[in-house]
Parts: sequence; C-alpha cells; structure tokens
Amino acid sequence: MIAVLDYGIGNLRSAEKALQKVGGDACLVTTPAEADGASGVVLPGVGSFGRCMEALRASGLDQVALDAIAAGTPFLGICVGMQMLYVGSEESPAVGGLGVVQGVVRLLPDDLKRPQMQWNILQPVNRESRLLDGLGAEAWAYFVHSYAADATDDVAATCDYGGSVVAAIERGNLMATQFHPEKSGATGLALLQNFVKLAG
Repeated sequence: MIAVLDYGIGNLRSAEKALQKVGGDACLVTTPAEADGASGVVLPGVGSFGRCMEALRASGLDQVALDAIAAGTPFLGICVGMQMLYVGSEESPAVGGLGVVQGVVRLLPDDLKRPQMQWNILQPVNRESRLLDGLGAEAWAYFVHSYAADATDDVAATCDYGGSVVAAIERGNLMATQFHPEKSGATGLALLQNFVKLAG
C-alpha cells in the first residue's frame, strides 16, 4: 500500500488516482495509524508553505513522513510537499519545515514572472536517479510555483527558468519533485510508475 498523506489541503485525490493509474495500490490516509505498514509514502502539497506545514503537524502525519524517511521507505514529495522537506521557506519564515534536506526555499527573482506556471523541460543532474530512470532527454513536466529550493547535493534534475531551478531531488529512498507529476502527462506517469516499482 502507498500512503498518500491527506492533511486536508489541496487536491490530494489527483495524486492518488495517478498512482493508481500506473498500478500502485495508493490510498489517502488521514491518521498515522492508517499509514502503518505502507510500502511507500507520498506527501503532496499546494498553496502556502506555512499553512501546509501547520496542517501537516496538526494531523500528526508529519511524524509519518519523518519515520518513513528514516526507515528507508520509498518517499515522494510533490510541489510544496518537496518544499516542506527543507529547513524552512522565505514564504513563511516563522514556520519550520521538516528539515530532512538542508537549505531553504526562496522566492523566485523579481525579474521573473511569478509563478512559473508552464511546461518546462527537465535537465537531469543525477544520471543514476531511480525516480527519473527512462524519462529520456526530452522530458517535459508541468510547474506551478513562486518559490524554489536551494540547490544541494541531493539535486536530481533542474529546469531553466531565468537560471537553474531545482526540479527534483533524490537521496536514497527520499525523492521529491517541484513539478506536478500527476499533471505532467506521459513524463509524470512514467515517473510515478518508477516510484510504484520502488515501493513494490
């Protein structure tokens, strides 16, 4: 079972349905008990970093995420779900993130249109990435975001939006995308299928 963490914010069902479409036994979970024994954990997120973090902590599902990452369970963060893995965000300076990835999430530069709301091509950084395996050199993904994460050793792919922007990270069982795989057509489904296989 792949647990999609439902902490009450965003269209979480679209991620659940996309995982099911590629063969994953995915279901929404609202309590830590419902996530027991999950072979994979997915943390989606849309909207404000601070609001998402507060809702995640109030639900108790933040500990599910931390425990899964620590235990080596395949884990996928999506959009703000990726941003929440960092120490914090300029969007909500008073609210700490999960802190499992060093660095912070910063507002895109003033000379760029915000949000980046478009299809953009992925530029692989980690050629050994299991999440991005088989996506090819012309992998297009759909982005909607005004904030972008600091580049770290965990970067698996970037995109070009007025400069290099972190598009995906991967460190062992910990994986995350700034883009929305559930809205990224064939590229997104192939990526989710890779995750389902890892969680299999």
